[in-house]
Amino acid sequence: MRVLITGGTSLLGREVALTLQERGDTVRLFQRRSATGTFDEHLGDINDPAAVDGAVTGMDAVVHVAGRVGIVGSWGEFHQTNVTGTANLLAAAQAEGIDRFVHISSPSVAHSGDSLVGAGAGPADPANARGHYAKSKAEGELLALAANSSNFPVLVLRPHLIWGPGDTQLVGRIIDRARAGRLATVGTGAALIDTTYISNAAAAVVAGLDATPDIAGRVFVVSNGQPRPVAEMIARIVRAAGLEPPTIRVPFRLARTGGLAVERIWDRIEREDDPPMTSFLAEQLATAHWFDQRETQAALQWRPAVSIDEGFARLREWYSQQ
Repeated sequence: MRVLITGGTSLLGREVALTLQERGDTVRLFQRRSATGTFDEHLGDINDPAAVDGAVTGMDAVVHVAGRVGIVGSWGEFHQTNVTGTANLLAAAQAEGIDRFVHISSPSVAHSGDSLVGAGAGPADPANARGHYAKSKAEGELLALAANSSNFPVLVLRPHLIWGPGDTQLVGRIIDRARAGRLATVGTGAALIDTTYISNAAAAVVAGLDATPDIAGRVFVVSNGQPRPVAEMIARIVRAAGLEPPTIRVPFRLARTGGLAVERIWDRIEREDDPPMTSFLAEQLATAHWFDQRETQAALQWRPAVSIDEGFARLREWYSQQ
């Protein structure tokens, strides 16, 4: 296939591109800045319809990874990329006659703050999703599903907490906080969470791309299927980088209340760096969120090849070479 991948400089976008290229597909990356590598690159902004039109020209399939992530920024900034940008891409892909579209979403679109234990892929809920990122991704997901048709099959995948060597989101932020002495355990640290090692996430996306015509219009959460206590995951991440796990503990209610206050301050003074805590982050660190993977694995005909233990061995090796 000739596959366009948006957000090719992201950890997932690049891993999907490499996986497709290795098996013989033609890959084009659509992104704002050039990246090193041997891929065909189409530079532009997803908010520019003309640039998006040019990017999809001649392609057979689209994997939409690009999005605004993070916990700071205005609603308008998140909406522009995750909603308007998605609408631009869907319109261009339909006009080009793209025959399969994989939309990368997030389990946070269906998370209202309560624990998720062995959950499935609940419906995206912009009204109750927590924070600008989750709300905008929920709206973008609903747009993608609404575009699904027999002539334009759309599949939605929600990889959960992707991590691995080179990750600047989950792993990078935990390590930065640990080095700065700002990493704490929220609550007991015993809440079970699911994560996804990067190569497993990419393999699931490629499997989904192949299966899209047969399972279009559906939504699947993707993970390693190995829930672990959040304190254990954080400790193993920091130890992989040669650091010590956090010894500070903050009660959940205090963390959530403090996070709400910090959010208001950050919004008021328009700071762009990550705040020490937000209400969403407190909830993520103190509540269980793991997902039943049986339906996902059966539909995609995919299983994770890299275990949590093997993933941490690779992460330790990567940090030892830095």
